[in-house]
Amino acid sequence: MNIKVKRNYLEIKFLKDLKETTQISEKYAVNLVDPVDYQLNKFFYKNIGKNHNWVDRLIWTEKQWIDYVSDKKVKTYVLKNEKNFSGYFELILHPEKSEVEIAYLGLLEEYQNKKLGSYLLSTAIKNSFLNKPKRVWVHTCSLDHKNALNNYIARGMKIFKTETVFL
Repeated sequence: MNIKVKRNYLEIKFLKDLKETTQISEKYAVNLVDPVDYQLNKFFYKNIGKNHNWVDRLIWTEKQWIDYVSDKKVKTYVLKNEKNFSGYFELILHPEKSEVEIAYLGLLEEYQNKKLGSYLLSTAIKNSFLNKPKRVWVHTCSLDHKNALNNYIARGMKIFKTETVFL
């Protein structure tokens, strides 16, 4: 496969720069997954990623998944619509650099295009700043949801690097 992909790296350095989207409905809540549950991360990665070429982790063993989610630097948050899973995000803390990476963020297909992505991203950024980083960053690419890049920019993130890669 030889697909040309544009990748953008974005950052936000101050919580005051967040253009927050508040909760859409009382039916939705975002909560930290505690205790960790690798099956949740694997479920969201596979189901959200299937339409966006998320393939790196598809070969992971159960032990790799468990090791990943058990790392104290990894925090997983789940968006629920009442009792139904709707989306998630993973934060990776990089204390040595004083930054937080939004590693994955997404909604299950039936919850897309309902303004929930902006709420989920706002929550991810706010939770990232609880760790008092110098910056919060993420990367997105042309294979991600068509609204992903615009959502990051609309929330106050700025592009700091762009590259083209071939998959």
